[in-house]
Amino acid sequence: MAIHKRISILLLFIMSAMFASAQSLLPAKPETVGLSSSRLSRIDTVMNESIMSGKMPGMVALIARHGKVAYYKSFGMLDIEAHKPMPKNAEFRIASMTKAITSVALMTLYEQGKFLLTDPISKYIPQFKSPKVVVKAPTGDSTMLIPAKSEITIRELLNHTSGITYGDALQKKYYEPAGMTVGLLPTEGTIGDKIKALAKLPLISQPGEEFHYGMSVDVLGYLIEVLSHQPLDEYIRQHILEPLKMPDTYFSLPESKFPRLASLYVLGKDGKVNKVTKYFPYPKKQTYFAGGAGLVSTAADYSHFAQMLLNKGQLNGTRILSRKTIELMTANSIGDIFIYTSFAHNGIMGDKFGLGFGIRTQNGHFDELESLGSFGWDGAFYTRFWVDPKEDLFGIFMSQVDSNWDETLIGKYKNLVYQAIID
Repeated sequence: MAIHKRISILLLFIMSAMFASAQSLLPAKPETVGLSSSRLSRIDTVMNESIMSGKMPGMVALIARHGKVAYYKSFGMLDIEAHKPMPKNAEFRIASMTKAITSVALMTLYEQGKFLLTDPISKYIPQFKSPKVVVKAPTGDSTMLIPAKSEITIRELLNHTSGITYGDALQKKYYEPAGMTVGLLPTEGTIGDKIKALAKLPLISQPGEEFHYGMSVDVLGYLIEVLSHQPLDEYIRQHILEPLKMPDTYFSLPESKFPRLASLYVLGKDGKVNKVTKYFPYPKKQTYFAGGAGLVSTAADYSHFAQMLLNKGQLNGTRILSRKTIELMTANSIGDIFIYTSFAHNGIMGDKFGLGFGIRTQNGHFDELESLGSFGWDGAFYTRFWVDPKEDLFGIFMSQVDSNWDETLIGKYKNLVYQAIID
């Protein structure tokens, strides 16, 4: 055997061992999983151009196909001002990508026979009994409250048709006075305290009739506590994070890992990113676990979760959910209701919603390069993942930009993943 070939095999072995120490998904040459190395290199060009333009501080991108990681790179800076390069194992506030993990955690209790999707949430959290809905008054511009036609069901919380929002039109009059928080800042008290207060607030629409993105999954986080008799962080750690070997995912990041926490930036009117400090110190030790937004994670950790979904509920012999449950969660659960949120960017994350995920069910106005049946979600600080069962592929993008991000970048990233498929 030629010396250079021996060296190449040795290097691949060493790289695989190093990678395996960080995560269970092994690296592979792109061509061995049907991707083109030269075409994937176009991602490098686009990411670096975005950083050079000043629109992005830094990011980590990971692509896996057929159970192997074909692309895993970091770009830019963890902290621009401190001149700290972005490491691949950087910690990111994943915000609403927490929702997918919480939804899966809840469905492990579903599989234990703890509830039915048609159950009213008031069966387990009595404060939600007899909800009211805000409607426009018959005369004038005022509003009035009317009894809801039905109780909110657990299914409607999972698919965001509960009528619960992040405040929206109800923010000033109802949500702010009640002290509602989305869980992106360190918060005193517990999720139970907030959810019981939320239960007394009116809904923005009749349960089951409209899609409104909001605190529905935070309610489910508290439901997990009620059903399991455990704090949400403990239940998720025991039933999701530890079985999937996700050691870098936390509600409260240990101080020893603070050096890997990516600094948060905002895209200013000048088209450049500026550091945001209002979320610091964050995350500190908390007792408030926001099931809809509270986790910090890495691209490598989240790849375990994504691969489990792609494998229809199991990873490396450890089963989290059954195949049938994954099929249920990734099917359209909202019928003809249109999915729209500012976070979803007018359908980019799917034209319909399942039980915890935005899903692509039909070709139409919003899709570009992707497959029908793809599903995933994003986070408010510019993190995103999607899973494509048809192509046996998933992609993860992690950055830290607070609102007004350059949406075209992640759209390009997704297209660049698909254009690299060669078989």
